[in-house]
Amino acid sequence: MARKTGSHAEITGPAIRAAALRLFARSGYAAVSMREIAAEVGVRAGALYLYTPDKQTLLYDMMRDNMQRALEAWQLAKIDGTPMQQLEAFVRFHVNYHVDRSDEIFVAYMELRNLTPENFEQIEALRRDYEGEVECILTDGYMSGDFKLADIRVSTMALIAMLNGVMTWYREGGRLSRVRIQQIYWDMAKQMVQA
Repeated sequence: MARKTGSHAEITGPAIRAAALRLFARSGYAAVSMREIAAEVGVRAGALYLYTPDKQTLLYDMMRDNMQRALEAWQLAKIDGTPMQQLEAFVRFHVNYHVDRSDEIFVAYMELRNLTPENFEQIEALRRDYEGEVECILTDGYMSGDFKLADIRVSTMALIAMLNGVMTWYREGGRLSRVRIQQIYWDMAKQMVQA
């Protein structure tokens, strides 16, 4: 079957992913059909299969790409310095990165249950890499005596859970600026690691 006039892979592929992301974030993965994604993009359902073999692959690819981009962005943002300086850099990075990608992050966390076991394992490995960055900072701070932590792993997970909350409620142009939100989250993070 020939492509429709004006159809371009470099436009249609990203449009499919963007539509799927919006629909998954709004309605949930299980409630969204490939037909709905196609209708959102303005193509026939069969055309989707030129860009992805199935809905599961579409979800997995979105989640994988999101986690890889987050890890790469953090590698560029991370700093040398004391554990406290590194933790501050991470907190500010995480808040800033996540508020710009609330749908992506929401889907990445809320739709894990819909991945096949093989896909889940691969996404979990990437998530552990990201969590490992925080755990290393907290471990260094604990070992240096800068941080007082009852349990490093629990502290890691609690910190990430607190930081992830920002994506569910923060909206640009609201009562508090992004910079102010970063500062508030940094103040709370400091309290978590200090006795």
